[in-house]
Amino acid sequence: MTRNSNIYPINPETLGLAYGFLGVLGFSLTLPATRAAVADFDPTFVGLGRAVVAAVLAMIVLWATHQPLPHSKHWGSLLIITVGVVLGFPLLSAWAMQQLPATHGAVIIGLIPLATAIAVTVKGRERPSLKFWFASIFGSTTVVLFAFTSSTGQIQGADLVLLGAVIAAAIGYAEGGRLAHILGGWQVICWALVIAFPILLIPVTYTVFQHGLVASPTAWLGFSYVSIFSQFLAFFAWYHGMSIGGVARVSQIQLLQPFLTIVFSGLFLGEEITPLMLVVSGIVIASIVLGKQALIERSI
Repeated sequence: MTRNSNIYPINPETLGLAYGFLGVLGFSLTLPATRAAVADFDPTFVGLGRAVVAAVLAMIVLWATHQPLPHSKHWGSLLIITVGVVLGFPLLSAWAMQQLPATHGAVIIGLIPLATAIAVTVKGRERPSLKFWFASIFGSTTVVLFAFTSSTGQIQGADLVLLGAVIAAAIGYAEGGRLAHILGGWQVICWALVIAFPILLIPVTYTVFQHGLVASPTAWLGFSYVSIFSQFLAFFAWYHGMSIGGVARVSQIQLLQPFLTIVFSGLFLGEEITPLMLVVSGIVIASIVLGKQALIERSI
């Protein structure tokens, strides 16, 4: 905390939340863009192909900035991040978005903050106070209740797939936020993408030969967004925010993502935005403010 205080003229936790919000803003269009892309593209191509494009960008950035290879002790963590946010979440969410409206999927994704806080606590790297857990559980419960209300209380098979995506993202976020404190936020996602590149090249190439690349401009626009922003640039701000503000605390800003996604889904996909959504978003914002005031001990 002392090192951060010397570097940043404002409270590191506040700055971390600001960077986290920028990351969430980038993530918020992920589900609508994915839904637009899978309308024409195979979900495997969308889920894994986006990482291939992002990996090429990552290699260019790493080469241009002359980044040294990470120490061998960090490769295990990078592999966990790769499996979580480069392979697991994109592939599972792309498949689920073939079955679910983006607004419904966005609400399930709202469980990521609580799952991330649990993941980083289980690893023993942060110890949130009871006040934090109350705020996190309150916000997450609000999101879940809203999900049941908006889906008439029915759980679909695609919801379970999306829940798997939530778990994958939470583990990748928790590990990435810790490692970003050492390597830097953008370096973490770049190296994770580089690790994934040779793994992804074969299935993506096979999918292209099987299904082709003929798609509407809207599908291409959606795929471009998830490749450049969702899988690459948004992580720069997201991991940087976690590294300076703490994984558990900054992860709670992602409770806003469902409602930002709902707004974007209404604007770009014509999906309905109801007054209840706005009321629930206000409750979630209150839980984030409460969580910001809670004590969290860090031992990174």
